[in-house]
Amino acid sequence: MKTRIILCGACGKMGGNVLSLLSTDEQAVAVCGVDLFPREIGIPVYTDFASVKEDADVIIDFSSADNLKERLEYAKTHNVGIVLASTGFTADDLALIDEYAKTTAIFKTANLSLGVNLMQALVKAAAEVLGDNFDVEIIERHHNLKKDAPSGTALMLADSVNEAFDGKKKYLDGRTGICGARDKSEIGMHAVRGGTIVGEHEVMFAGEDEIITITHSARSKRVFAAGAIRAAKFLHGKRAGKYEMKDLLAEENN
Repeated sequence: MKTRIILCGACGKMGGNVLSLLSTDEQAVAVCGVDLFPREIGIPVYTDFASVKEDADVIIDFSSADNLKERLEYAKTHNVGIVLASTGFTADDLALIDEYAKTTAIFKTANLSLGVNLMQALVKAAAEVLGDNFDVEIIERHHNLKKDAPSGTALMLADSVNEAFDGKKKYLDGRTGICGARDKSEIGMHAVRGGTIVGEHEVMFAGEDEIITITHSARSKRVFAAGAIRAAKFLHGKRAGKYEMKDLLAEENN
């Protein structure tokens, strides 16, 4: 049976990429969309979840952190999973997600790219080997319309590095003025915004007389759309809880 998907943010760029990939997918189908600015895209599109008539198995949410509770409540009430594919969540949002995960299957990751999730493992391994002898700086680059900084992926990578230091490193967002010598406890975070950059992340380990850099560059938004569809298929039928990419990869490689 195909995984039936409600696509939130259906009329945006990511929604278009998801629909394009689903048009040839034999295991999943979009039954309808939800978007504040509906238009003709080949499936019914509603302005809110209260208007949805179709039965579904999973929501793919490529909208924003706004009105998060509406989406989570719909998922809980209708017993469907939800893939949270947006970033920029506040501490209160994250607490709300944890609360709903007690009764709802929720897939949340800062980045749906397989390559970025491999990068996560690589930077953690590098940090474990290099230790405090190397300073860690993270540079992320995105298009000029991105609203949050640093990106969710940059924070995810920083957290992976920090696991090697038992969470003792502190994150420093950029530097300005006479800020003094670099503290060993810092992970520097730097955000670049410009043009139509899809997403680039660089983790630099700078030691004495040598630098190791691990990078990932997304050349198209389709990689994130493909990841969201994989996540929706994975989430179909799962019991309540919070899931992430490592759970999906573990199941696929079993």
